[in-house]
Amino acid sequence: MTKVNCLNPIAACGLDLFSDNYEIVDDLNSAEAALVRSASMHDMDMPENLVAIARAGAGVNNIPLDKCAKQGIVVFNTPGANANGVKEIVVAGLLLASRDLIGGYNWVKENASEADIAKMVEKQKKNYAGNEIQGKKLGVIGLGAIGAKVANIAFRLGMEVYGYDPYVSVDAAWSLSRHIKHITNVEEIYRECDYITIHVPALDSTKGMLNKEAFNIMKDGVKILNFARDILVNDEDMKEALADGKVAKYVTDFPNPAIAGEKNVITLPHLGASTEESEDNCAIMAVKQTADFIENGNIKNSVNYPACDAGVCDTAARVCICHKNIPDMLTKFTGVFSKEGINIANMVSKSRGEWAYTILDVESDVNEESKAELAAVDGVVRVRVI
Repeated sequence: MTKVNCLNPIAACGLDLFSDNYEIVDDLNSAEAALVRSASMHDMDMPENLVAIARAGAGVNNIPLDKCAKQGIVVFNTPGANANGVKEIVVAGLLLASRDLIGGYNWVKENASEADIAKMVEKQKKNYAGNEIQGKKLGVIGLGAIGAKVANIAFRLGMEVYGYDPYVSVDAAWSLSRHIKHITNVEEIYRECDYITIHVPALDSTKGMLNKEAFNIMKDGVKILNFARDILVNDEDMKEALADGKVAKYVTDFPNPAIAGEKNVITLPHLGASTEESEDNCAIMAVKQTADFIENGNIKNSVNYPACDAGVCDTAARVCICHKNIPDMLTKFTGVFSKEGINIANMVSKSRGEWAYTILDVESDVNEESKAELAAVDGVVRVRVI
């Protein structure tokens, strides 16, 4: 029986996919797998028996990835599962930045008791007039699962769309409309676009990338949307750009004391993926990936170990090894089985940065002595026999 701990509420449509061989438990210390949404795990002690953590969402800044890798804990996320929900709220953000819908709504609410409100509307509505997005230029920075959907829907809404992503994946490239202008230098987006929306992960290279230097290149009156990560935008530089009119509107899904309540800032309470459908999709993907790893040793959508798929094991045993990406490891692994006279029917080994993962399907049962010998190889951090 595999024990699974949920650090946050996980949609039942996902948990129901676990077979009777799984048990949901309240204690992380007794679990072999954990499902998490927003709970911070940085200060947690990871139990020795924990082999997998699945984040029901894309961002993993609440999980200590390096620490997990060193303990042989594979961390998964669910890229694309919430992409449609975020895409739709970005479209809403475009409209909020263009039309003063919030100002108009607040005026009606404040004057709801006026008997002649219908007449007052005709005089007041000019104060909340805006612009249409059709024909305007939108720059999409980051063309992953979300960015690609935003770019495509914006084109269908009549916008001229510029897309920038130096590392765009094959899948994303195939999903992009041919009408999207692929830009190789982000400064061209800064110079040309009326609207800019950012959809990149929070890395050392992207933190604060929308800053004073970037704002100085942009058009006067540019409108900026951030539904990706709070720290991608330098808040103090944004406040200065708003004050001098360089940025006309800033729509963000990440309220903080520096920016919430500022004039011409529309701040939402992190609603991007807060739809019933997105939460269901993330839960389903997280559970499926976890179960495939527990039952077959396969890795899909890990953020700290390489993707590695050997299908379903049809031999006596499958050995899964988390290890450092250093020379001669495969020779040492195969040597253990050769010494025992065990034939290896299939082997898949992949690396990612300093870490690697190897699956070996063997035609005889693996005894504890062989498992211990594999675990003793310098650079090995976890051995599982399925």
